[in-house]
Amino acid sequence: MIRKSNLPPDMLRIAPARRGSRFLGQGDIDVSFEFFPPRTAVMEKSLWRAIDRLGPLRPTSVAVTSGIDGTTRERTRVTVERILRETTLAPAVHLTRVGNTRAEIAETAAAYWNLGVRKLVALQGDASTGDRYELGPDDYEYTCDMVADLKGIANFEITVAGYPEKHPAAGTVAADIAALKDKVDAGADRIITQFFFDNKLFFRFEEQARTLGVEAPIIPGILPIHNFKQVAAVAARCGVSIPSWLVRRFEGLENDPETHRLAAAAFAAEQVLGLVDRGVAEFHFFTLNRADLVYGICHMLGLRSAEVA
Repeated sequence: MIRKSNLPPDMLRIAPARRGSRFLGQGDIDVSFEFFPPRTAVMEKSLWRAIDRLGPLRPTSVAVTSGIDGTTRERTRVTVERILRETTLAPAVHLTRVGNTRAEIAETAAAYWNLGVRKLVALQGDASTGDRYELGPDDYEYTCDMVADLKGIANFEITVAGYPEKHPAAGTVAADIAALKDKVDAGADRIITQFFFDNKLFFRFEEQARTLGVEAPIIPGILPIHNFKQVAAVAARCGVSIPSWLVRRFEGLENDPETHRLAAAAFAAEQVLGLVDRGVAEFHFFTLNRADLVYGICHMLGLRSAEVA
């Protein structure tokens, strides 16, 4: 049972907030972007085309993922180094406790700090087998412990994950939100949610977290639907529901890319502006190393390009 909140009303978004889509363009929306390290030269060109297009929108950070079991560790480092060398963007590096020992995480974090990285994303991560990960003697059992140790290494800004529909491995919603609070209490500065397709889920999750005393900023994670079939498969693996009305919107568009793009753009605008109209002022976009839909959404949010060195 969720307790009645004692927090100030402005920390909850139960009623529509004063900020609305009519205020877009006044410079009060922040965004961050997420990229994955490329495996091939072709993918690297695609990544940098996306960075070149989205970078001038002045994101608060650009996250670089680390892959299942930390398997892209070296490619992540190379990508981060290039971002630091060739742009003024602030990289936020993913560190996962699955696939990395305590010593490896400490060594990696210290190395990134020395490179100039000041932002980390601390995550559980996934096992490559898809099954429950067997902990080693020097592995973290809980992400909150990793967060506390990372804060002890250096004054990183640490982002952690939140799950509007519960992490698939969590027993209950209450247990999942309690684990989120543990991560924030350990030193996490902000929360980015798993992607979702029904805004009511985000606001319900936010209210539940606030009721439990989670005060860190909660930023919605947005996944533009470049390919509905692929997104549906990812959602199924992540325990993310897709409303039947959204399935209906993309029915019959498998071989109609132009109409698919229109449907995707329309839904993205609807979802993001619906969040803005309830007071949300910061968004995190899972770009899949593609800029088109994300750039269009950001334009509707009032963001305009500026030169990035």
